[in-house]
Amino acid sequence: MAEKTTAKGPLDGIRVLDMTGVGMGPYATQTLGDMGAEVIKVETAAGDVFRHVTPQRHPAMSHAFLNFNRNKRSVVLDAKSAHGKEALRRLAERADVFVSNVRPQAMRRLGLDYPSMQAMNPRIVYCACYGYGESGPYAGRAGIDDTLQAASGAAWLQGVGQDSPRYVNTVMADKVVGLHVVQSIAMALYARERTGRGQAIEVPMFETMVAFLATEHLGGLTFDPPMGGAGYSRMLTPFRKPFRTRDGFMGVVPYTDAQWKRFFEIAGRPDMAADPRYATLVDRSRLFSELYKFVEDTLASRSNAEWETLLSDGDIPFAPVNSFEDLLQDRHLRAIGFWREVEHPSEGKVRMADIPVRFSGTPGSIRRLAPRLGEHTAAVLREIGMEEAPAKTKA
Repeated sequence: MAEKTTAKGPLDGIRVLDMTGVGMGPYATQTLGDMGAEVIKVETAAGDVFRHVTPQRHPAMSHAFLNFNRNKRSVVLDAKSAHGKEALRRLAERADVFVSNVRPQAMRRLGLDYPSMQAMNPRIVYCACYGYGESGPYAGRAGIDDTLQAASGAAWLQGVGQDSPRYVNTVMADKVVGLHVVQSIAMALYARERTGRGQAIEVPMFETMVAFLATEHLGGLTFDPPMGGAGYSRMLTPFRKPFRTRDGFMGVVPYTDAQWKRFFEIAGRPDMAADPRYATLVDRSRLFSELYKFVEDTLASRSNAEWETLLSDGDIPFAPVNSFEDLLQDRHLRAIGFWREVEHPSEGKVRMADIPVRFSGTPGSIRRLAPRLGEHTAAVLREIGMEEAPAKTKA
């Protein structure tokens, strides 16, 4: 089930109290766990919502839960009960990090807001991640991945050139914001090493996603007065897409001046390589649609295998379009042992992606597989000098 390793991750010794569910928070806390932190996941008696999607072999152990919640222990507590409040107080006193994606007004009602936590533990790093920042008029508004893709401009961008706005086919906002949660916590822990003090962190999904997308897509609105509309034209041309080859599809993106010159030569068009309209990025940026249409027409003439040889020799960025079935057989991923096949205590043989980031001295590790609901309640409570709640009030 667990890796056998003597190396300890960069967050070894850090204790994380995790009151998050669904995607954003669990993705962040799993990453902290992968990097060596001890993560205690606090759930209600109903469990994390992601436990209950399908497919699943057994109730409350879905594919999504398994992939968002390794390297954690699960504790079931009723945060509204006296027993649950006391357990959370003791856990918070011992924690380095507290993470929650519960809306702030609910956390205040429970006495789990930052001032309350800080009074218990001045060194705690308290990270709240939710839909909208507390200082604006949207404060307290519910938000999930789909609604934040809509609010942030992501759905509008995906719909450019289409008949309507569209969502990206992944929980992109959850995972992007989850990564911001991880980096924010890491920086706060570093600051604590210098100051000895914890602090509160707010990671709002709306603001984070707008900032994430604005880097290239603020476009002409970057300037005042504007020098055009929003959007980075290369991203929004309808010809920016995987191109059909003789036997499949391939992503091909000549980018530098030298790469475009080599592509024109491979395509049998040395005249285009000499054309000043295509000589520099500034020149080509005015003609992205025309050039991508040329790539599309050119790719249709050869097979994927032929293009792989030609484009590799030309050092031009390319990749075949892979399905997840293809990725399970990908020779690079197989060579590095990326797909981990493990025996879960309750779910049997399961497959998961490995930790992609490599540290030479303090590598991450998979020490625990996703826990059953409340699997560690008794053990964790014993560690803080408590017993489980009596059956009649047990959460």
